[in-house]
Amino acid sequence: MTSSPHETRDDTPSAGRDAALGGAARAGGAPPPEGRPAREAGDDSPEAVVTCTTEDAVAWLTLDRPHALNALTWDQRERLIGLLADASADDAVRAVVLTGRGRGFCAGADLRGGSGSNGSGSSGNDNSTGRTEPAAGQVARTVERGAQRLIAAVLDCEKPVIAAVNGTAAGIGAHLALACDLVLAAEEAAFVEVFVRRGLVPDGGGAYLLPRLVGPQRAKELMFFGDSLPAAEAARLGLVNRVLPAGELAGTARDWAHRLATGPTRALALTKRLVNASLDTDRSAAFAAEAWAQEINMTTRDAREGVASFAQRRSPVFEGR
Repeated sequence: MTSSPHETRDDTPSAGRDAALGGAARAGGAPPPEGRPAREAGDDSPEAVVTCTTEDAVAWLTLDRPHALNALTWDQRERLIGLLADASADDAVRAVVLTGRGRGFCAGADLRGGSGSNGSGSSGNDNSTGRTEPAAGQVARTVERGAQRLIAAVLDCEKPVIAAVNGTAAGIGAHLALACDLVLAAEEAAFVEVFVRRGLVPDGGGAYLLPRLVGPQRAKELMFFGDSLPAAEAARLGLVNRVLPAGELAGTARDWAHRLATGPTRALALTKRLVNASLDTDRSAAFAAEAWAQEINMTTRDAREGVASFAQRRSPVFEGR
């Protein structure tokens, strides 16, 4: 960490401070492939803000709301969940890149936008005081149906997901990046567990993800103090695979995605599942899962191609099947 645990400064850019929160608070970049036209200013529709472009079997999911540091409203989040599910099921997609435009990767949940006051379909209004109060269980349902579904969509996607973190990743935005299989970050990027600054408990799987990535002590430091973590320090802690100059972020993401998209897609999906489950199970269960993953994978064309190419001393040509 670059700052003292006793400091209380707020390093989140001012334009995103109100947005840099996860789903519990609202009871409720890198450029994409060349040739995509810029969206019209002021168009915050889900389709305009969360875009999908497929190029060479790679789905580029871009958060394009730079004036809000790419904070997500309820409907924009739902679109992102849907696009991840589509990429997972589409045989024509073999890798995914998730990135943002502008100074932010994703500043969390937008408290001011979305469908309804809390995303749960209940107003929670207390007529005696004029205040809006959540009904019993409403906040839990909101988190389960919102922030947790978003992170699960990344973890459960059958295709490898690369985060190309172009700027600030705060609150649920940080967890969105850290849930990805590989994380590339621009030198200017930063990760902020901002919840504690607002008196909130982390959501979006933060208390699940961080201890598995950096251990419980470091996870508590990040969550207890909410200091901004620069990309270089995040890489030192093991949260980021590579830190790059901003001008190299998109090209490196494209190169990595191309390597994944030309790899054995089903083997990668099974490997992802094994690794993601490895810290939640015992050795016996992990070994059994590995054995069955091998059994399943050996029925694929790519496995047969890999064995044949080795025997024939040539490079394999994988089809993703």
